[in-house]
Amino acid sequence: MFGLKKISQVWSTDMAIDLGTANTLVFVKGQGIVLNEPSVVAIIEDKGKKSVLAVGDEAKTMLGRTPGNISAVRPLRDGVIADFVVTEEMIKHFIKKVHKRKAFANPRILICVPTGSTPVERKAIQDSALAAGARKVNLIEEPIAAAIGAGLPISDATGSMVVDIGGGTTEIAVMSLGGVVYANSLRIAGDAMDAAIISYMRKTFNLLVGEASAEKIKKEIGTAVPTSGNTYLMKGRDIRSGTPKEISLKEEDTAEALKPVLNQILGGIKDALEKTPPELSADLVDMGLVLTGGGALLKNIDKLISKETGLPVIIAEDPLSCVAIGTGKALDQEETFSAMLVS
Repeated sequence: MFGLKKISQVWSTDMAIDLGTANTLVFVKGQGIVLNEPSVVAIIEDKGKKSVLAVGDEAKTMLGRTPGNISAVRPLRDGVIADFVVTEEMIKHFIKKVHKRKAFANPRILICVPTGSTPVERKAIQDSALAAGARKVNLIEEPIAAAIGAGLPISDATGSMVVDIGGGTTEIAVMSLGGVVYANSLRIAGDAMDAAIISYMRKTFNLLVGEASAEKIKKEIGTAVPTSGNTYLMKGRDIRSGTPKEISLKEEDTAEALKPVLNQILGGIKDALEKTPPELSADLVDMGLVLTGGGALLKNIDKLISKETGLPVIIAEDPLSCVAIGTGKALDQEETFSAMLVS
């Protein structure tokens, strides 16, 4: 009996999943974050039948490099499911990978969702997780999870503001007394930054680059405000000649490329501040706003937002993992955060 009980405790551990457009993070109760992989699935087609070839890290290396019968896809777009079947397979793969043994992988799962997702989109996420082997699925909104993960005092009678810039969405929320006072979900974030870089490279340098290269530019030399003369050698295909070409990219170039996307995010933040009650606005002058998500790592984005809003801007200690950590805490302390969960 002891042996069976022990196996059950090990392999049926509850999970919290940050099902992101760019990356999926899995938090296992009592263990912390145990998996962080790209939300990418490689599909192979053989004689009209499609099957999963690879998921996560292995699949991402195939993006833009696959032969005709293999396609590497991102099953989530703008924070919600674009391909139900592939998402189900991806969740199933991550559950198996975390729990190692299929027979006992039957966890209760808490998944975070964008504030602006529709009831249909939320049901699709729940159905995918249930079909992948979960015994029960609850949802929590991303900005709430981000605020919990960043350690904000959202249960206090003071205003807390979080801006979570992920891959597909930017979540903006003001919270107080354990509830959301204002929330908005912009379907523009890290992926839109990559697309803006691709467009800029095409228009300015006649250079064709892929998503992976654009993401690398963003990480290596991307900035919201240029403060140095750093340059980066970028290779791609010349649009006119069709031959490989190399150019030297400056910080000023990336700032110019990202300007339209950052302006939309700034617009969303300013809208939130305009719609925040005066009492909470006074709190934000002292508390400032907290940035989470991969977008928080863009160089000088905190300086830009602070300059445009007049508020102190703090980057969370671990912005990439904030949502997953917050979702995990909500799972661990279900009684405390039960009012914030969606059944």
